[in-house]
Order: sequence, then C-alpha cells, then structure tokens
Amino acid sequence: MTSPEPFGARLRRAMDERGPLCVGIDPHASLLAEWGLNDDVAGLERFSRTVVEAVADRVAVLKPQSAFFERFGSRGIAVLETSVREAREAGALVVMDAKRGDIGSTMAGYAEAFLHRDAPLFSDALTVSPYLGYGSLSPAVALARECGAGLFVLALTSNPEGREVQHAVRADGRNVGATMLAHLAAENAGEEPLGSFGAVVGATLGDLSSYDLNINGPLLAPGVGAQGATPADLPRVFGTAARNVVPNVSRGVLRHGPEVGALRAAAERFAEEIRAAVTGA
Repeated sequence: MTSPEPFGARLRRAMDERGPLCVGIDPHASLLAEWGLNDDVAGLERFSRTVVEAVADRVAVLKPQSAFFERFGSRGIAVLETSVREAREAGALVVMDAKRGDIGSTMAGYAEAFLHRDAPLFSDALTVSPYLGYGSLSPAVALARECGAGLFVLALTSNPEGREVQHAVRADGRNVGATMLAHLAAENAGEEPLGSFGAVVGATLGDLSSYDLNINGPLLAPGVGAQGATPADLPRVFGTAARNVVPNVSRGVLRHGPEVGALRAAAERFAEEIRAAVTGA
C-alpha cells in the first residue's frame, strides 16, 4: 500500500496555492444569535454548512472547534462529521481543534478518533496538549505519521493562564514552551518541504525573538482579527518563521455571516493581507 502524503507537504502546497489563512468554525451561542439562528442543532447545522459553503473551496485550512459541537451531544457530533467531510471534499485541510491530552491507551483512543483514516471524524491534523509530558503524545505522533496526518502542539498560547506552565523554567534553564518547540523541531528534522508537527503560538504575544520558532513545521497562530493582532504584525512576531505561520481568524470572518458572499469577501481580504505581510509582495 502506498504511504499517504504527509500533512506537512499537503499543507505547504495548500498555503502556496490558497494563501496561509485558517478560518475557524466556532458556533458558540452568541455568534449563532448574531446570525439570527437558534442555539440548537438546526442552528448549528445551518451555521456550519454556511461557513463550509462560503470558504472551504478557497482557504487553505478550516478549524472547527469541537467543543461547540460536542455540547449538543450525538446530534452535534453528527453535524461535525458532516462539516469535516464536506470541507475536505471542497479542498480545504481540516484542523480539528480539540486540544486532547492524556496518557497511554487513552491518548491512543483520542488519536484513533481524529487521526485514523477510517474514523468518521478523520481530520488532517489535531490540536493536542503536551502538559502531561511531551512523551504522552507518542500514540498520536505515531498514528499521525502512519496516516499522513499532523499535530499542532500547544506551545506558547496567548491566554494569560498559560504563562504559569509554558514560561516555567526547567532545571536546564530553558522554559517549558521552548522545550516543546525543541521537541517539535526534532520530530520534523529532515522533512521536506515542511514537517507535519506544528506548534500553537499566539499572534498576540509580541516579540518572540528569544524563541527558536524555526521548527521546520507549521505554526498555528490564533489571535489575528478580533483578538487584536493584525496581518502586519506577523513578520514582527514570527521573524524568519513567518512563512510557515498559519494565522487563524475566526470572529474576524464569521461576524460577516450569514451571507455567503460577505463571508467569502472577508476571508479573501484576510488571506490577501496575510499573504502580502508574510511574503512582502
């Protein structure tokens, strides 16, 4: 059997062809209300289908937030399955934002749910938490390699609470966030054109020059748009790693719904601004 093309290679191609924008699918109650939808499964389905219809054929990545589907139980998960399938059929890569983290067979179970090619929720990549120790992610790393999928590991997040863990200094003088980046650089060593194991690094964090962000893998960067970061900030924050940044924009695009045309126009504006900022073109 032919090995599947690695996520990193597929992501690099999608970013080069469509631009590096990642649009979140975040159907929380307040956004459903802004769209004039009820906070129920019907509203969830309408919201998700509209976002997929609007942008899945033109952006590199869609990132559904699993929690906003899970809150509706099995019917919400069914909507998520459909959204993932239809987004991938339209050509977008899907990053499942589930931030799973556990040990042993439980971590393996989470990996099977999202990274096995035969799973109903198979996604191109999954966000994971390494704060039970980076080695706890081993089952997900192994299955991602087998299935041509990827991981985005929480490394330097923008939430204030994250500092107490991510900025804690180890006995060797390196902080925990930098340690996670080093682990990912090792995972991606020698991969071309891009490794499949990325980091989540907030675009709102300001000067990150003290960190080595050149991990030969993608950097998923929340915070552009409603959280205050702009496309123009990306080269300053990410430096020479900016070409591998996948900026996530959620509310900045989604607030323009429910009209498909308005969502498309917003996504296209962000994509062009990001492309120009990152490439200097």
